[in-house]
Amino acid sequence: MGTMHRARVLAFQIIYSWDFEKKSDPELLFASAKSLSPDDFDDASEAYVKLTVCGTLENIQTVDNAIKKHTTNWKFDRISRIDLAILRLSVYGLLFQKDTDGKIIINEAVKLAQEFGGDESYRFVNGVLDAIYKDNDKN
Repeated sequence: MGTMHRARVLAFQIIYSWDFEKKSDPELLFASAKSLSPDDFDDASEAYVKLTVCGTLENIQTVDNAIKKHTTNWKFDRISRIDLAILRLSVYGLLFQKDTDGKIIINEAVKLAQEFGGDESYRFVNGVLDAIYKDNDKN
């Protein structure tokens, strides 16, 4: 597993953890997660995790609204927490990280869903993100 994939996994895990107690400080969650495997992260991947997690949580309303808009046949509170964490991380990337190709963001999200989600998670995640990507591309 490459360094950037490990960084994405850590970012996903922090966002997932945050969802259980929304008052948790992302910096503390990051420090705790990093302490489990301190040698896995170089400066670039550490910066990526902090930027992505903090950006996602600072823009959580915008991110969640985009997810809700593109899951019209699915109640937001029925989305599994794993899928939701992957979606939040990826939607932030699609909406705010314009220097990264949206197709790469979607591909990485699908990999996370295959690795951590249920049997159909990757299809659900791919469908939602593809719709957001196409909608965002029109604007």
